[in-house]
Amino acid sequence: MASAVPASDAANPTPDPAARPSRALTPEDHTLATRLAWITGLRVAFLALLLSATATLYLRGELTRYPFSIRVVFLTIATGFGLAGLYAAALRTGRRLHTLAWTEIALDQITWTAIVYVSGGATSGATSFYGLTCLVGAILVGLRGAIFSAGLGITLYALLCAGLHFGWVLPPPDQANAAYGLDSEQIVYSLLLNTFGMTIVAMLSGYLAERLRLTGGMLQVATHRADQAERLAMLGRIAAGLAHEIRNPLGSITGSVEMLRESASLSAEDRRLCDIVQREARRLNDLVGDMVDLSRPRAPRPERTDVAALAREVVALASHAARGSDVGVAYDGPPGEALAWCDGPQMRQVLWNLVRNGIQASSAGSAVSVQVRPSERYVTLSVDDEGPGIPVESAMRIFEDFFTTRTHGAGIGLAVVRRIMEDHAPTGARLAVERAAGGGASFRVILARA
Repeated sequence: MASAVPASDAANPTPDPAARPSRALTPEDHTLATRLAWITGLRVAFLALLLSATATLYLRGELTRYPFSIRVVFLTIATGFGLAGLYAAALRTGRRLHTLAWTEIALDQITWTAIVYVSGGATSGATSFYGLTCLVGAILVGLRGAIFSAGLGITLYALLCAGLHFGWVLPPPDQANAAYGLDSEQIVYSLLLNTFGMTIVAMLSGYLAERLRLTGGMLQVATHRADQAERLAMLGRIAAGLAHEIRNPLGSITGSVEMLRESASLSAEDRRLCDIVQREARRLNDLVGDMVDLSRPRAPRPERTDVAALAREVVALASHAARGSDVGVAYDGPPGEALAWCDGPQMRQVLWNLVRNGIQASSAGSAVSVQVRPSERYVTLSVDDEGPGIPVESAMRIFEDFFTTRTHGAGIGLAVVRRIMEDHAPTGARLAVERAAGGGASFRVILARA
């Protein structure tokens, strides 16, 4: 890993809270904000339609007999427009979006209760608006939102029915008491009917919302894999052409420099320059090999493999590789066998890439440790370095193709590691990365024990 982990905030004075930038929205927040914006717009359109219908009936004289009820309706619609404005203002801040969603659901059900109260009480046809909010809850929050909407709607409707029946709530003064004076059986029937309707709407809308969410997640994964496959195909075409064109002259360069280095007439400075050419040639050869490995994946052939022997072999090779003289590579594990279920050559490639990554991330005089820890069910291979560690902002991207935090390198080695470990997933293999005890990075490869 290249970049250093950000220093502790304790070394810097605490900035003015008012000057701090707002928290960056996550992709989930962006999606919720979009849904809230659409719902707010549809709410305004629905209220405008309801206001238009009510005003038309009032101007025709069909509602003039209900001055109190019509005032309640107009006041409720005006309140709805006011709340929509507040929702839009809160949405612009980008804060507490989930709280805003739950608040909208609750206030909508309260609004419909006021409409139900002046439009017939227990027998009002406006109870269907409760189901509309159940649908809104499913869109905004999912199944939980739909269930919450239904539960709140049923509760408010039941309290209204009970209040009208027991006299806790008086009927609208401009409407006949007979329409609100239902007996117990009629109220129970209306309550059960509306409870059943709201429950069905909530369950169906919540189920569809969850299915849509899961399908959307799988679609994103499929799209990511398709993009990755396209990049690998492109890389394969490039690597196939470059591998031959680069390796042949590279071999000639390396051989010529080795022969030149043996000349007795070379000065110490000339030999140092030859060492640089050899080191960079090896690095270029490793890069070409990584490109070929990444672009031409081979299905693993798991078998009983002595990963301890693999680790000792990789450590021996790495000790003589580039920078081997100033970055120590040590083996820490059992001297005997540690059998695991994996593809031996591919797991050797994983260890080699991780060790090479640790060497590149470490400074002169530090060490890279390769540990093998067998347990009852697993064998854990760990590669720990003493470098600067993994930056927080890069932790989720270090295994992406062509992503690197170093000034040199193409970001392919760890991508090869990820691809091999993903191919080994059916065998129970896992890959983890965390901060090492010495402050650097610790990569852990967990394999099923054979």
